[in-house]
Amino acid sequence: MFRAPTLGAALRQQGISRREFLSFCGAMAAILSLPAGFAKVIAQALSETRLPTLVWLEFQDCAGNSESMLRSSHPDVANVVLELLSWEYHELIMAGAGQAAEELLERIVAEQEGRYLAVVEGSIPLADGGVYCTIAGRTAVDIARHVCSHAAATLAIGACAWDGGLVAADPNPTGAVGVQEAVPGIRVVNLGGCPHNPANTAALLVHYLTFGEMPALDEYNRPLFAYGRIIHDQCERRSHYDAGRYVETWGDEGARKGWCLYKMGCKGPQATFNCPTVRWNYQTSWPVKSGHNCLACASYRFWDTMSPFYRRLPQVAGFGVDTTAGEIGIALTAIVGAGTVAHAIASAVRHKIRPTETTAPGPTAVPPEPPHSPPKEDDHA
Repeated sequence: MFRAPTLGAALRQQGISRREFLSFCGAMAAILSLPAGFAKVIAQALSETRLPTLVWLEFQDCAGNSESMLRSSHPDVANVVLELLSWEYHELIMAGAGQAAEELLERIVAEQEGRYLAVVEGSIPLADGGVYCTIAGRTAVDIARHVCSHAAATLAIGACAWDGGLVAADPNPTGAVGVQEAVPGIRVVNLGGCPHNPANTAALLVHYLTFGEMPALDEYNRPLFAYGRIIHDQCERRSHYDAGRYVETWGDEGARKGWCLYKMGCKGPQATFNCPTVRWNYQTSWPVKSGHNCLACASYRFWDTMSPFYRRLPQVAGFGVDTTAGEIGIALTAIVGAGTVAHAIASAVRHKIRPTETTAPGPTAVPPEPPHSPPKEDDHA
């Protein structure tokens, strides 16, 4: 029987130095909101862990999440992330094709049942028997149910895999849904975003390889370390909001000075994600820093619930200097706040110190988004 190499052996084969590896582990600990000392715990666990197999399925998608993963700068996919797992099946990048590729997928499902990880990118159509997405003569829903139901866990990568995304936006002609709706009862973790941030995906995989379980999740089955804080609380433009300095029109003086984009329709006070801290493009920027308002792309059904994207959020009583962004977000969306994150991470750390028998959460019913009030023209105090 084939025995996968340990990560330590794989890294040595790729010429990755111990210093680079430890730097990576430190970055992962930071993203997971774990104490700095956990970098050594992560390094020890990853050095001894045998690499689990990963299969990456693509359905109704634009391949943006695959591109995001492959173009990641930190962690560098080519040097580290691909070495975290035995990446056996991914239609976009695999050398095999046709019957040989499909036979490989079937062999993994049969021989590694309950041990491999499944990644789903793209939505799954259910209308008309699922005929709107077929691969090798099989519908996407048939493939997903077969592969995901035998996996140790399934990662729904990006908005489309989570809740149907753009494809499921009204009027949704193909009956597109996310993987947890298409394959109920499986163990699933949703990594929303359009696209997802590869640093979060890498951190989630590191947590799984280090602790043998997925991290704490919110009610949408998203990892709290990435989706537990309101964006407005983390934004570098927050001070301009508190001081009442806003961009009024694109390209005005406020825009040139980096003032708050609230009046331009920024959804930061209503969305949770770690975009402001993890960032993109070598960790240099994210949409708001680069001058564009947040679209809340990691929020449930954002294509429908957050559009028009340039419409101001409704006025909220107490929305001002003396009100925390956490209070604002809770008033708007009733979703998890930053305090829940601290509690969840503390609980996770306690569980590592004093192990108890736990069961990873399965998919939960997705709570509906609250209705949006019409925008008001008056400026807030």
